[in-house]
Amino acid sequence: MSASAAFFDLDRTLMSGSSAYYFGKAAYREGLRPLTSLVADGSGALFFKLFGASDEKSENLRDRILASVAGTHASRMRVLTPGVVEELLPRIKPESQALLDMHIEAGRDVYIVSASPVEIVSGLAHALQLTGGLGTESEIVDGVYTGRLAAPFCYGEGKADVVRRLAADRGYDLTRCYAYADSISDLPILSLVGHPVAVNPDRSLMTVAHRRGWPVVEFNRERKQVMRLSSAALLSLAAGGAGFALGRRGDHAVAGRERRPLLRGRR
Repeated sequence: MSASAAFFDLDRTLMSGSSAYYFGKAAYREGLRPLTSLVADGSGALFFKLFGASDEKSENLRDRILASVAGTHASRMRVLTPGVVEELLPRIKPESQALLDMHIEAGRDVYIVSASPVEIVSGLAHALQLTGGLGTESEIVDGVYTGRLAAPFCYGEGKADVVRRLAADRGYDLTRCYAYADSISDLPILSLVGHPVAVNPDRSLMTVAHRRGWPVVEFNRERKQVMRLSSAALLSLAAGGAGFALGRRGDHAVAGRERRPLLRGRR
């Protein structure tokens, strides 16, 4: 068993936008959600893609998802999952896939950790051939969703708690683990590990990352990936054996466009 692991947030980290929107689409097709809810989720997904999510918006989305499955047999969720995963797979960014590949090749266990339903998250992790997926767990009684949580919401401190319990169970040394996330709400999980990386960070997380010397990864249309590193963060990554090969251009390291180990630079 690996002594270290890498934990990846899903929305705005591995993919653009909100995975919950695609769950909502599938639920609408199955008659579990009304069209008005789907339209609201679409607007919310666009806002989320552009600006990120607040705690209030995430909690509202959690409540809508729980309400939409209340009284539904769990077997219907199992039917929904493959279709949702199929929609999410093309939205995994090539740069994100390169990060996943880098950690797999380094021999680390790799997990997705998301506030989205655990059925979707674990299904996506399986499709990507990762170690596992951790997500929000809905209570099931006699094979039927009750509309309540079975465990703490996998968001903020709840996400860190899930990782902390997993590390204790699997024997991971958290000081040797990595976490990738985009939002200030993910500060608990980023602060939990020895190697935090801010990916496409919101303004608040960007401020914290710069202050603490954390690596910052940003994807954009012109240059597929840009990584800004302080000298301390660069030394930290190098010491972690992540296999980064850096090509420096001023304060930036620029990755190539094809899928290959991340940050193999051009001089």
